Amino acid sequence: MTKLFSVGLLTLMLGAQASWVQLEPEVQPFSAERSLWNLEKRAPAEHQVTLTVALKVQEDQRAMLEQIFWEVSDPKHAKYGQHLSVEKITDVLAVPQQQVDAVTEYFKAEGATKFDLAANRDMITVTMPVASAEKALQTELSLFTHSDRTDVRIVRSSSSYSLPAEIAQHVALVGELLQFPRMRLPELKNLVGKGSWPNDCTSASQCKGLVTPGVLAQRYKLPTGKDSNTGATSMAVAEFQGQYYQDSDLTKFSSACNRDVKVDKTIGGNKPSAGVEAELDIEYIKSVAPGVPLTVVYSDSYSLLDWANQITNMADSPLVHSVSYGNDEVQQTSTEFMYTVNTAFIKAGARGLSLLVASGDQGVCGRSGCGIFGHARFHPDFPGGSPYITTVGGTDFVGSEIGDEMAWGSGGGGFSDTFGIPDYQKTAVATYKASSDANLPPQKLWNNTGRGYPDIAALGGQKAPYCIVASGTFQGVAGTSAACPVAGGVFALLNGLRASAKKAPLGFLNPLLYQNPDAFNDVTSGINTGSFFRKYGFTAIKGWDAATGLGTPNYEALAKVVMKSVEEEQSIVV
Repeated sequence: MTKLFSVGLLTLMLGAQASWVQLEPEVQPFSAERSLWNLEKRAPAEHQVTLTVALKVQEDQRAMLEQIFWEVSDPKHAKYGQHLSVEKITDVLAVPQQQVDAVTEYFKAEGATKFDLAANRDMITVTMPVASAEKALQTELSLFTHSDRTDVRIVRSSSSYSLPAEIAQHVALVGELLQFPRMRLPELKNLVGKGSWPNDCTSASQCKGLVTPGVLAQRYKLPTGKDSNTGATSMAVAEFQGQYYQDSDLTKFSSACNRDVKVDKTIGGNKPSAGVEAELDIEYIKSVAPGVPLTVVYSDSYSLLDWANQITNMADSPLVHSVSYGNDEVQQTSTEFMYTVNTAFIKAGARGLSLLVASGDQGVCGRSGCGIFGHARFHPDFPGGSPYITTVGGTDFVGSEIGDEMAWGSGGGGFSDTFGIPDYQKTAVATYKASSDANLPPQKLWNNTGRGYPDIAALGGQKAPYCIVASGTFQGVAGTSAACPVAGGVFALLNGLRASAKKAPLGFLNPLLYQNPDAFNDVTSGINTGSFFRKYGFTAIKGWDAATGLGTPNYEALAKVVMKSVEEEQSIVV
């Protein structure tokens, strides 16, 4: 196909015009005062960086895809379950070839040596030396280390970035130059169990009092034995830089806790180094769904955008994805970045993929904090506040026995400052706000018109930490990073029921969930202030709330809902 520009002509045109456009202008350059990441030094000029260039998608094309997304995700719609192929999504987005050529030629002229066009033609991954990238983007790239993980280094911009106007008109953003990821909090590791239930990890006395696979099976009425074995569906966990797993740890956990925990496929490679985050995800999503094939989707970079691009590119992408990753909406994240990631989420749902994301571990105040006593404005999470994914919050047991749950005080939850209330939860959110039991925080602290989250919850608090094996040692770990893979495993099993009935996968879950609130264990106590010293948070009450969502899974009830939806699909006339 004829190129829009030759390299020489493009260079002359850009050299003759001096108009540059700053991208993601609302994001302030890196600030050491409000980040746990530390600027170490300028990145070496010859160091190779890989950048994801997100192309602009026409609004009418995106709106068309979003309409399809809602239709195929709603059990009450005639098109429920009629998911699109990768090729059909590409046709709907209809990114012009001229747009692809213009951006590709620009980065080629600036020194990029490798290009990868996404399957849907809306993202271009380019690899180039730091010096070339700095020139192409009018920025400075630096190495950053984390305060708690000095062994981890990432490359980010230490200033704003821009593109020539002729190219900027085609580009939504270059990710992730400005976004700084969160890391697992040290206080959520090496915890002591407080439960008085029997320890079903028989050869591991260190698991005493901790949440084990047997505890989850009893509380959430999970199938065991042959009832849990299905190869008709698939699931995945997302892991990022440094979060590898050791097969020996998985084997030790399997032997002690009587669950077949293994990774069936790894994308992005693995190293013989144990990461607490990775092994928590693997050990417990497989504890819930031991017969469902598990893929680990690993990336060297901490990039939510790259991950979303990766899974939507895969022809055989796993059907359920669990992600223990996020940031505050205000924390180095632009509206354009969130919009672009949401487009990827819409593509995933339109394909029939279920995305579950942890709600965060700092209560209503997020990673940015809101003052010692919580009097400053709350900081909602992203992607937790996205309307296009299922967000999973955290709970604790009320007592020391397996039974009723309460909101974990540090579980993320609240209302988005960026996204409005989606139709699927309008009634639930309005009911919550109208209840006198909610005892809502002062209105100045949160957005009354924002999307409420989490959607559901699972055990994740410090009172009932999970027993995992990492680096050969049993230890207790807490957080919504534990709750999310558990919920992911539940919906992987439910996908198996649909597959057995020769039906399409569940896809985007929320319309189904909010239409069936009784399929969850309602959580009616607790508040997610994030700290004993803070006064304000959202209270868990009867029905949906902004601390625990609809509640925690009841597999038996959810299975009946899924099978009922299968029967109803038979009666809908297309």
